[in-house]
Amino acid sequence: MSKNEVVETTEAQIAVHWKEEEYYYPSSKFVGQANLTDPAVFDRFSLDNFPDYYTEYAELLTWYKYWDEVLDSSDAPCYKWFKGGKLNASYNCIDRHLKDNKNKTAIHFVPELEEERVQHITYQELYVRVNEFAALLRDTAKLKRGDRVTIHMPMGPDLPITMLACARLGVIHSVVFGGFSPSASADRIVDSQSRVLIVTDAYYRAGKLLNHKFNADEAVKIAAEQGQTVDTVLVWQRYPGKYSSETPMIEGRDIFVNEKLKDHYGARVEPEQMLSEDPLFLMYTSGTTGKPKGCQHGTGGYLAYVAAMSKYIQDIHPEDVYWCMADIGWITGHSFIVYGPLALCASSVIYEGVPTYPDAGRSWRIAQELDVNIFHTAPTAIRALRKLGPDEPAKYNYHFKHMTTVGEPIEPAVWKWYESAVGKGEAIIVDTYWQTETGGFLCSTVPGIKPMKPGSAGPGVPGIHPIIYDDEGKEVAEPGIAGNICIQNPWPGMFQTIWGDRDRFVDTYFAMYNTKPDSKDWRDWPYLTGDAATMSEDGYYRVLGRIDDVINVSGHRLGTKEIESAALVVEEVAEAAVVPVAHEIKGKEPDLYIALKPGIPATDELAQKISDAICEQIGKIAKPRKVWLVPDMPKTRSGKIMRRVLGAISNKGDVGNVMTLANPEVVEEIREMVQK
Repeated sequence: MSKNEVVETTEAQIAVHWKEEEYYYPSSKFVGQANLTDPAVFDRFSLDNFPDYYTEYAELLTWYKYWDEVLDSSDAPCYKWFKGGKLNASYNCIDRHLKDNKNKTAIHFVPELEEERVQHITYQELYVRVNEFAALLRDTAKLKRGDRVTIHMPMGPDLPITMLACARLGVIHSVVFGGFSPSASADRIVDSQSRVLIVTDAYYRAGKLLNHKFNADEAVKIAAEQGQTVDTVLVWQRYPGKYSSETPMIEGRDIFVNEKLKDHYGARVEPEQMLSEDPLFLMYTSGTTGKPKGCQHGTGGYLAYVAAMSKYIQDIHPEDVYWCMADIGWITGHSFIVYGPLALCASSVIYEGVPTYPDAGRSWRIAQELDVNIFHTAPTAIRALRKLGPDEPAKYNYHFKHMTTVGEPIEPAVWKWYESAVGKGEAIIVDTYWQTETGGFLCSTVPGIKPMKPGSAGPGVPGIHPIIYDDEGKEVAEPGIAGNICIQNPWPGMFQTIWGDRDRFVDTYFAMYNTKPDSKDWRDWPYLTGDAATMSEDGYYRVLGRIDDVINVSGHRLGTKEIESAALVVEEVAEAAVVPVAHEIKGKEPDLYIALKPGIPATDELAQKISDAICEQIGKIAKPRKVWLVPDMPKTRSGKIMRRVLGAISNKGDVGNVMTLANPEVVEEIREMVQK
């Protein structure tokens, strides 16, 4: 091979050269108490028994009426699970526990300021507060079954109360991550056609009380410009009875929830009997085309699936104190802070702030104080805690039986620190692989049955049957060879469609491997996860990251097209290209390359203006590591920007052979600029 013929190696293929790690086995103490220890579950949940095996998950719930059909695939791939069944998510998370457990803590709310007391909300108190707020939503905000409502709230007990009140009425909630910008909130208001917005006046982040009401006013204004009127803004107060924002309330539109609740004292709202296939919520996820996708999750299938995953993979028992450190504004928080644990009558911890505030020992103090025994977080948080306070866990007397990692692949070295330092060598770890779209876990070890392997998610969870295809649709059966990981069969937790856009749903997730678009047979519709993976000889999967251009920053999925679109709002910008750069804490962060319009000088002020525009449009989570103002983009002769070349420069890798480009000389100019 001549020197100029550089073979392109993908990140996935490079990753395959990682060695397989040794097994770690759960202790007999853990196995002795585990919810699922029978290996025969994998036989029961084999494809031969699909879809009927999922009734085991549905039986964890209380139904007003049993289903007529386990799976209706007549509109494949928009499936209906437990069709004809009737239930209510709020009833399943609260009412049914009252008879035996009304005095049990449902939510431990830990404020960020350590001088503030932890709030312990019992199931009885949760019942009262959800009912009173449901009455307010119904009578004051005039919301009814099937309406959509947008909720832009930070971490606090008022957020699950709001969600469960919506679910009680059959109102479809769309929660926006608290740290997202007004513009991101407005996008979701417009797409879901919400006329009611629910917010908090203020919340703590790294010791500062942030004005959150300002975001509401901006979001309403932007939504109105796009044709969606919000007529009611419900404002929860961080300190009931006191307004903690400088942004004025608007007469006739804004209502203080805490004041209005007095009118609904003692109200009890009968839960709506929802059809299993009725939507429970929308969860928007970044797409590669810029416009966020509203993943529509159903009621019965979703709730059954997250209850089962919470019980069998998270190993939650009613007596456990369980802390998932995610934000409720993401799917992890919906599934594994609110709906899953509360359906099982667990005690769920909600922490308001930053895990390292005021110091790196904070998380372990919370764990010690509340006697947390199940801990659930993302590799980003683990990397940060390891960097800032590697010796902190040893100073505190807490004992985890079980720990989860979620959101992105975890490096074996970080996994081992998590196991030894945070888990003190006692806790088992489940490395869960799943997505917003999937509702719950796809791959993970069952902790009471299968050994753990650092860096590897494990096999499909009971009922999920992964398969790896190459780009042509042939199965990649050889261990260690990367391909596109797909799921052969539908499952109850999967989303039903993209809100208002069935065609995009089919195109994005199923079209690649579907050869019969009119088929009603689920076998013809493998689900494309959009991730690359390899399978090892033991059937464990190692997920290698996105095959499209979505950047995973701290476990948050950000579409590169979304960031590029935000940059192009700045009028001086001609072209924008985003590439992921490795970061020891966040996993990846975006580098932004900008080509300016002719005649515009490159200045630091302009770079800052572009960075600010992205934070304003999307949120600080999308802030670029660096904005590079380059003389031109490296392009193919057909005019396509070569992001691969820019990515190699940012990550100090080999740019390969660039002589076939239309402008090869610009590559060296950019490299000198970036790597100087």
